[in-house]
Amino acid sequence: MKVVTFGEIMLRLATPGYLRFSQTDHLTATFGGGEANVAVSLANFGIPVDFVTRLPENDIAQSCVMDLRKYGVGVDQIVYGGDRIGIYFLETGAVSRGSKVVYDRAHSAVSEIKSGMIDWDKVFEGVNWFHWTGITPAISQGAADVCLEAIRKANEKGITVSCDLNYRKNLWNYGKKAGEVMPALVAGTDVILGNEEDAEKVLGIKPEGVDVTGGHVDAAAYESVSKQIMAKFPRCKKVITTLRGSINANHNSWSGVLWDGKTLFEAPTYQITDIVDRVGGGDSFMGGLIYGLLTYADDDQKALNFAVAASCLKHTIYGDYNQVTVDEVEKLMGGDASGRVAR
Repeated sequence: MKVVTFGEIMLRLATPGYLRFSQTDHLTATFGGGEANVAVSLANFGIPVDFVTRLPENDIAQSCVMDLRKYGVGVDQIVYGGDRIGIYFLETGAVSRGSKVVYDRAHSAVSEIKSGMIDWDKVFEGVNWFHWTGITPAISQGAADVCLEAIRKANEKGITVSCDLNYRKNLWNYGKKAGEVMPALVAGTDVILGNEEDAEKVLGIKPEGVDVTGGHVDAAAYESVSKQIMAKFPRCKKVITTLRGSINANHNSWSGVLWDGKTLFEAPTYQITDIVDRVGGGDSFMGGLIYGLLTYADDDQKALNFAVAASCLKHTIYGDYNQVTVDEVEKLMGGDASGRVAR
């Protein structure tokens, strides 16, 4: 089995601890981005994976490539050009103060990508799975075009396609709305991850016959949205939703549901009471889900449980990447959440 992910990776500059931007005189540099985060998760789980993007030819980009290579992610299909790597600045919230992200990604190398720059026939040699997110087509028309190019080529080759709808309203600023661009891409997708807000903002789909205004969303709402997605996009075989309850910035509940067209599977709920870093939580879920669907091919419940447990553990790890092993995830799935020292 081999997976390919495509999207933007950025330099992440974060304030130390819980300091605000105005309080700090230095920032911690790491790298991250939705599709790269998924790739690192899969590499940690032992799945061969290539990350595809466009980067400038400079020392910062080279450092980024070395970082990916360190985690076992394939980087040979990355193309080069443009002037800069995107940046995002992170201020970590605490208790009642939420985290903040400031983007500096205009005119990044991947935002200026054009159709034909990536040889998808070459990229997809020996590949079984392709993953993209709604962040990529939000960056620019060129990125949307290349993403669609990849999806269509993957469909031609019989490669399973997954996406995280990932609606980011602040990114859609090149003259197109998500609803104008995303449906054509989703139409070529087999496995869709999102939530009721993503479905409404991206696909215009709302729960039918269910009141979600009271702050509680029950299983009927997820089933309704999932059924409508499958009816609108017949290629889709599974719809998955992450369930995050935000008690405060340090304490979240975490679970998920999966609809396969017949059955709604529900995962256990974890209480994450002391979050170290929640950035990349959804990506770690997607990485765990892809691993689970590939590894437990006939057991959607186990695949979902793996995804939720993997992403639960990610909340204990600093940085965008989920740096856990299959054994650690399976230990948590088995009920051991003690955090005792392993000797």
